[in-house]
Amino acid sequence: MVKKSIHKVTVVLKPHLISEFAAVLPNLCTWFSRRKVNVQFLSKDQDRLKQVFKTLPKNVSFVDEDKYHNFSDLILSLGGDGTLIGVCRQSTKHSPPIFGVNMGRLGFITEFSKAEFFDELDEVINGRMEIVKAQLYKVEIQEQGKVIESSFFLNDAVFNKNHISRMIWLTVENDYEHIYDLSGDGLIISSPIGSTAYSLAAGGPIIHPQVGSLVMTPISPHSLTHRPIVIPDNMAIHVKSQDKDDPINLTLDGQQLLTIYPYQNVKVSKSKARFVQLVHNPARTFFHTLKVKFTHGRREA
Repeated sequence: MVKKSIHKVTVVLKPHLISEFAAVLPNLCTWFSRRKVNVQFLSKDQDRLKQVFKTLPKNVSFVDEDKYHNFSDLILSLGGDGTLIGVCRQSTKHSPPIFGVNMGRLGFITEFSKAEFFDELDEVINGRMEIVKAQLYKVEIQEQGKVIESSFFLNDAVFNKNHISRMIWLTVENDYEHIYDLSGDGLIISSPIGSTAYSLAAGGPIIHPQVGSLVMTPISPHSLTHRPIVIPDNMAIHVKSQDKDDPINLTLDGQQLLTIYPYQNVKVSKSKARFVQLVHNPARTFFHTLKVKFTHGRREA
């Protein structure tokens, strides 16, 4: 249990929604005002909030997207898993805890539902919260031994072709040896948290989030011998395209698209300095979530 004083909360909204927030945000800002907590929204949402509020409450202000992680005591993510992942990917060394509320359908990693979150948020505002640390993973695009671009992911990094129905050829290595050459539709490198997303749909294993690992899951491989491989997360993975003519796509968490050229190497590794703090819902466990969201292992009545 972590004790932390909360005076300023940044609320990050799922893109494009208006009508659903019209019923939530006025009550939320009033709720915060009664507890003498200031609320920040992202500057890009100003026009949208004008459609929600007739007049902005006195405790509401706006902050630029590149600053809110360093100027908040708590981040409240209102959306689904995608919204929460976007918040996590922008985290810094000084980021505050993140409270994820599911406003959508599945919401596997968002800990709280929109029907219940006020009770637990009250505990958090009063300085009582349970924190779970989630690791971020780093992607470096290297060219002639130099890093020319880097980014981060929470769930997964996906390699595939930018043309429909085109096969991909990849060489996969670690720091010490060759692992395999892969031909097929693509490759997913997934974190334990991301193991229940695209990797699972492609036939990968479910990995408990406390297991320090990465899983490499081929997408429709053109060989029966290519199966998902789980490796320790202190091992870096190097991926290079063997197609000498066309670039390939690298998608991070389904939110950032990078173009990889044949002469470039992609290094995927656990970040040594970047992780996120997620406020944990004490009423949820990993296996309970599997049962509720995926009906995994649920006993028949």
